[in-house]
Amino acid sequence: MVEIVPSILSANFARLADEIARVERGGATMLHLDVMDGHFVPNLTIGPPVVESIRKCTKLHLDVHLMIENPERYVTEFVKAGANSVSVHYEACRHLDGVLQMIREAGAMAGVVLNPATPVEVLEDVLGVVDYVLLMSVNPGFGGQTLIPYVLDKVRRLLLMRRAKNLAFPIEIDGGVHGENLAEVVRAGCDWIVTGSGIFHSPDPESTVREFREIAVQATAVRV
Repeated sequence: MVEIVPSILSANFARLADEIARVERGGATMLHLDVMDGHFVPNLTIGPPVVESIRKCTKLHLDVHLMIENPERYVTEFVKAGANSVSVHYEACRHLDGVLQMIREAGAMAGVVLNPATPVEVLEDVLGVVDYVLLMSVNPGFGGQTLIPYVLDKVRRLLLMRRAKNLAFPIEIDGGVHGENLAEVVRAGCDWIVTGSGIFHSPDPESTVREFREIAVQATAVRV
């Protein structure tokens, strides 16, 4: 089943609990939380205390994406704060296998993220130990960017790798997804669709989540 995963990076933080409640009423079962440190990416966002506060106002699956240097220093703290899944960048991990193990031992799903220019083939040997793979479809750091088209080719290659290894990890995509390209993204093979401004900058995020979920259902039937 394809999941529409609203990214709170584009939400109104002054009314964050209300924003979360709206997408939850629309049928969202997951939330995407972008953590940026101002070093790995040129932006600074949230830390474990904000994740902990969000956990108190929702039971949704919290998907925490660490765009930070030295993620091994912090993964356990984010799981303690309430993260259900934590993804780390291949580009930021010297010892990726060990970091993924740390996340799992802390009690969360462990994901690996690739920047747009990083080929999926670098994950050949680690796919058997990941719980999901997130492909960035924009250069990380800011919301509201345009999806980079060649990333959908990466999705298709990763899908072939998954089939060849008889694995079932979800393929997640993040960046530039909106109503006009959502069906194409789903048909390429994505399972978790992160979208921020496409939902939270719409007039009615609740109905937009419902609309996106319907588009995804229809597109799933004609995947290529």
